Amino acid sequence: MGSSSVNDPYIMEEGGQQLDHVIGERSRMLLNAPDPPGLCSEFGSSIKEIVNLPNGNKSYSGKKKPEVKQHVGSLLRGLFPILSWGRIYTLSKFKSDLMSGLTLASLSIPQSIGYANLAKLDPQYGLYTNVVPPLIYALMGSSREIAIGPVAVVSLLLSSMVQKIIDPVEDPAGYKRFVFTVTLFAGTFQAAFGLLRLGFLIDFLSHSAIVGFMGGAAIVIGLQQLKGLLGFTHFTNNTDVISVVRAVWRSFHDPWSPLNFILGCSFLIFILFARFLGRRNKKLFWLPAIAPLVSVILSTLIVYLTRADKHGVRIVKHINKGLNPSSAKELQFTGPHVGEAAKTGLICAIIALTEAIAVGRSFAAIKGYHIDGNKEMVAIGFTNILGSLTSCYVATGSFSRTAVNFSAGCETAISNVVMALTVILALEFLTRLLYYTPTAILASIILSALPGLIDINGARNIYKIDKYDFLACFGTFLGVLFASVEIGLLIAVTISFSRIILNSIRPGINNLGQLPGTNNFCSTSQFPMAIKIPGVLILRVESSYLGFANANYIRERILRWVTEEQENEGSKENARTLQVLVLDMSNVLNIDTSGLHALEELHKELVSFDLQLVIASPTWKVMHKMKISKVVDIIGSGWTFLTVSEAVDACIGSKMVNSLP
Repeated sequence: MGSSSVNDPYIMEEGGQQLDHVIGERSRMLLNAPDPPGLCSEFGSSIKEIVNLPNGNKSYSGKKKPEVKQHVGSLLRGLFPILSWGRIYTLSKFKSDLMSGLTLASLSIPQSIGYANLAKLDPQYGLYTNVVPPLIYALMGSSREIAIGPVAVVSLLLSSMVQKIIDPVEDPAGYKRFVFTVTLFAGTFQAAFGLLRLGFLIDFLSHSAIVGFMGGAAIVIGLQQLKGLLGFTHFTNNTDVISVVRAVWRSFHDPWSPLNFILGCSFLIFILFARFLGRRNKKLFWLPAIAPLVSVILSTLIVYLTRADKHGVRIVKHINKGLNPSSAKELQFTGPHVGEAAKTGLICAIIALTEAIAVGRSFAAIKGYHIDGNKEMVAIGFTNILGSLTSCYVATGSFSRTAVNFSAGCETAISNVVMALTVILALEFLTRLLYYTPTAILASIILSALPGLIDINGARNIYKIDKYDFLACFGTFLGVLFASVEIGLLIAVTISFSRIILNSIRPGINNLGQLPGTNNFCSTSQFPMAIKIPGVLILRVESSYLGFANANYIRERILRWVTEEQENEGSKENARTLQVLVLDMSNVLNIDTSGLHALEELHKELVSFDLQLVIASPTWKVMHKMKISKVVDIIGSGWTFLTVSEAVDACIGSKMVNSLP
């Protein structure tokens, strides 16, 4: 095999001098690159990107930089996307949004009442949460399809955590104030995540963990609805499956009315059958959407006409009339529970964001556009901040309602506005009619929405693809099911963190060889046909960060490779002595002082073996820090190259490595 050569159109000759000249020029380009942007510059760029401010370095056809009005306009359009798409809004789009908004309201009204019950709040608070948050999101959100309001998982999470601090039965006013405070904290955390571009925090709940969490939560929510479906008076506040099953068993020994069960199951079958028809015939998309509202109307009428509430059927009773009252004075920032409110708000914020962004991105992908996760965090954060001031609890994007919104043909977020206005009318004129609504119907509506939360096929695919991911999924599922929602989340985060830490502190080190007939150097494990260069050991660090957590491990692994390579070459007849170690740093995006010190120590130890350390493909930040710390000078400025191929060519051309046969 001949020596590798740099495949570059500017190299017109194969001579060694020309090759050395080109390689030298590229090495100087690498060494003399400008400094990367600092921390303040990166933070400023992030803020500009979030609010769509124009780049100050951009040329504007020879004119001066944009005036203040242009900056303000860009800022407003970044914070309020409606200012951009609102200018091209048409009557035809409004007709589509009007239909989808009305369809959405027919589903949202009964669901919201049920979710408020799940959150241990009075029914009107579910309706309130379907007024202000959707209106704010319509102004600030970038998703066209997402439907904002209360959701089952967050409602369960909120009640399961808050009732451990304040009993909703003994102190309903204190419970309500605490929920509003939690909502404010949740919105503040969400907005801060977006403004500071901390969206990666929600990624600690991996897709597999979310699948397990949703599945476990769906089963727990379903078991909780047995209270309303069977009409039990006394029930447990715990969310684990053992406590719920025990509570159900004990409740059967108390007086209960089978009429609740008959009424609830009858309309549950009706809702599920309507959904089945809607899936079979796409033109009947409206049928499963209005089925819950029809169930509420019919069941309320049945109870009113038959006076079934006098025979054991439990009903909703009074729902406050009118628009959202102010709750600003009810927020609590003093007292012994402020820390608990902040902790609960943080957990609710992460779960709500995870669901909303997943839902928004899923439907945006179908429509062929992209939504910015950080902007969505800001939008949802402000919906909850303002919602906490107007008697709302934590709102986020709902998958079931978003699917209905999408199927109904929504064009923009105006469908959320139509839905909110419809709920306002319901609060003004329909609350008295809901007095006789049976709680069994609300339980059946929630139960009908739960199958969409259980993703069996997703769990099966996770098991096939990655067993470690399935461990996170199954562990989270069992934690939610048999312990509590918080324990399930803790298991999810712990498993996710353990995998990140394990991969960070024990990264892979791959031995590279040259693919025949090319200048590409690839892992010899992945490509057994790759040819090793005699006298040269080429290793690639499979880690994006070389720092205090893994620097010593990487250094020791590299030295072990060197020792094994020398032993292998020493066992061969007429073997050439290992003379060069080429370290491919293309995957290392950043390095700290511990990593720089490890490189310096590695160089010293290799010198004791009469080996030359060569750095190939260092990234911008890594090269900058190596220059500042003088590591480049210690290794030798002539031993830093743009690519592995050029590093090998330079070593062969410098006669450091004997010419190849």
